[in-house]
Amino acid sequence: MALTIGAVAAAAEVNVQTIRYYERRGILLAPRRTASGYRQYAADAVSRLRFIKHAQELGFSLKEIQELLALRVRHGASCDAVERRTREKIMLVEQRIRDLQRMKRTLQTLAAACAARRPTDDCPILEALEDHGDSGH
Repeated sequence: MALTIGAVAAAAEVNVQTIRYYERRGILLAPRRTASGYRQYAADAVSRLRFIKHAQELGFSLKEIQELLALRVRHGASCDAVERRTREKIMLVEQRIRDLQRMKRTLQTLAAACAARRPTDDCPILEALEDHGDSGH
């Protein structure tokens, strides 16, 4: 059963422009077209789009997703390769978490300095941002 681009978009909960973009990037195979030029998608396009969106939610880039999709087609040693890429992604996520925690601590310190300032003092947050640029950090 062939699906229109609108039906695929609705079923996968993405917009039509996203589907066209994925086609241009080669992540989603271009569908066959009717004589009048309408796209006709196979039912598996919906599951592929859901795979892409879920992988994005887990932090995979479109390039990484394209690699994962290629591994999905090759059944040989793909599980080991996917596991390796997933472990690499875990390490990146852990680094982002550490960076975000550091950012949170800094922002909390700045907010506390702001709360403690007198009405005539300059804004400590703006001062810290200006100082940060001059200190070479």
